[in-house]
Amino acid sequence: MTTDGLTAVERRWTEETRDFWHNRAAYAKQQATRPQTIGYSLVDSPVGLLAWILDKFADWTDTEDSPFETISRDRILDDVTLYWLTRTGASAARIYYESHNSLDPGLRVDVPSAITMYPRDIEKCPRPWAQERYRQIVRWRSPERGGHFPSLEVPDHFVQDLQEGLAAVLAANR
Repeated sequence: MTTDGLTAVERRWTEETRDFWHNRAAYAKQQATRPQTIGYSLVDSPVGLLAWILDKFADWTDTEDSPFETISRDRILDDVTLYWLTRTGASAARIYYESHNSLDPGLRVDVPSAITMYPRDIEKCPRPWAQERYRQIVRWRSPERGGHFPSLEVPDHFVQDLQEGLAAVLAANR
């Protein structure tokens, strides 16, 4: 889609998203094309699982140096432990393979939608682009903080945002 008419922030979002997919998305390609290869590692080695998941936390959080700036070590270890004890690292990787080519580019969402674009998320979509798919955006927010894991990084804001978004959707359905 064209970047004509986008704000400076929205243009930066498109550049950051393009950079992510060109330079930092090897994990997605691996999981979408050869999920069992990484899957075996994720269920065989707790250290391998920790390294795989910690890499995502390190790259996808709204921090300067470390995900531990906003998410506690215990919380990250809880997350890794949940994957380890349930042996779901492989199935979590496999969902990329299962859905890799299934998203219909012509899909349109015609129900009221509330959307939040966190500034350090891995993929950000300008509102004019989002409106091509989501036809009834009733609430749009772009907070000052937060990355891919807002419920862990900015939990108070995330809960308030979720509540207000749900209220907007419900109001639009009346």
